[in-house]
Amino acid sequence: MQFNNSWFNELPGFYTPLTPTPLKNPRLLYHSAELARELGLDEQWFTQAKTAVWGGAELLPGMQPLAQVYSGHQFGVWAGQLGDGRGILLGEQQLPDGRKFDWHLKGAGLTPYSRMGDGRAVLRSTIREFLASEALHHLNIPTSRALTIVTSDEPVYRETTERGAMLLRVAESHVRFGHFEHFFYTGQQEQVKQLADYVIRHHWPELVDAEEGYRLWLTDVVQRTARLIAHWQSVGFAHGVMNTDNMSILGLTLDFGPYGFLDDYQPGFICNHSDYQGRYAFDNQPVVGLWNLNRLAHALSGLMTTDQLKQALSEYEPTLMKAWGEKMRAKLGFLTPEAEDNTILTDLLALMAQEGSDYTRTFRLLSHTEQRQAQSPLRDEFIDRAAFDRWYSVYQQRLLREERSDTERQRVMLSVNPAVILRNYLAQQAIELAEQDDISALTRLHQALSRPFDDAPEFADLMKRPPDWGKRLEVSCSS
Repeated sequence: MQFNNSWFNELPGFYTPLTPTPLKNPRLLYHSAELARELGLDEQWFTQAKTAVWGGAELLPGMQPLAQVYSGHQFGVWAGQLGDGRGILLGEQQLPDGRKFDWHLKGAGLTPYSRMGDGRAVLRSTIREFLASEALHHLNIPTSRALTIVTSDEPVYRETTERGAMLLRVAESHVRFGHFEHFFYTGQQEQVKQLADYVIRHHWPELVDAEEGYRLWLTDVVQRTARLIAHWQSVGFAHGVMNTDNMSILGLTLDFGPYGFLDDYQPGFICNHSDYQGRYAFDNQPVVGLWNLNRLAHALSGLMTTDQLKQALSEYEPTLMKAWGEKMRAKLGFLTPEAEDNTILTDLLALMAQEGSDYTRTFRLLSHTEQRQAQSPLRDEFIDRAAFDRWYSVYQQRLLREERSDTERQRVMLSVNPAVILRNYLAQQAIELAEQDDISALTRLHQALSRPFDDAPEFADLMKRPPDWGKRLEVSCSS
């Protein structure tokens, strides 16, 4: 296994060299066999004898561990220096096919950037991040991945006393908007340029010698971010803490805390009970994405003219709307665009909001509609059948203009409308059993999330509406 430590070697002053602090009596609880294979790791890597690697007690040859420094805006307010308060970048694995992946250990102990924190993660938050990153990956949404979960006997204090845990997270890069903000706001303009050149060299090599390379690079960052958020919106995913230090320069979903997938369709859904003003509500995510990109552009203002920055940022809204429109048309089964498509969609969403319709089930059931059916399988989900019938009549006429077979259209719809999503109550059930060292629910849920578009009979219970208590779970940043 080869580790290329470019961050360590090329960016002195951007980190603190630091080894992890092992947990008390660490034990490997679970791992992603699929990701392991992708990284070239066989099952021997996940025996109890290898727990020292996943628990931070042992480094692999070539690793040069470090904690990164960055800053950021949190809930719209400049928070100053932040950094890896409980995470350590162990090294950058170089795969034979040329791809590079950071190995990042979360819950690895105190760092110079821990501020008032203890540097630890708890089993609850570790399982939630593992499941969320796997869920989004299999929904074809750019995201960091999770390889291993290590549990321990070490007490960690949050709202209650919980078990300490570690997560080995894998991503192409952990560079955040906040990295650039840190050096900009501390007056280190040369370091801003150094970091931009590093990122372009490693992730946009085609732009190294390009004319207006910085503008082209920022434009791509803007477009990646827009497409990411459009995809979140299409599947009903709310991140919960879209601070600039949680925004990936590569357009990956990064740092899972109080996230939530929509159960009932509530456009103003707030998944983080610490978000008192609803800044990061579901329907506000597109606006926040642009706000965060403006903060990034400000940090890069020494590298580009004002016109270049504005030109790059101007790509956000059209990219977002194009990506969202394409995804929502596919969810409705509209394979060729028409002018009235947006009205049909907004009318359906209004009806769903009025009735509190389950977001995922609504679109999945709609996927089974046949063009010439008098009634849709979705009809029984609505209380106001007359209102649904009026909408369905318009929708049916629109389908008939597609001139596509039901089979072709349904295939597309079933490939974008998941049957299984990571509902908070399902994650909670897996967590409660895992805290007793029972990984049966975690294993089964992970298997189902790996096949989100399958109507698998063995996972039928995971596709149902959540129980009432499952909709009332409170999730905070400590999650």
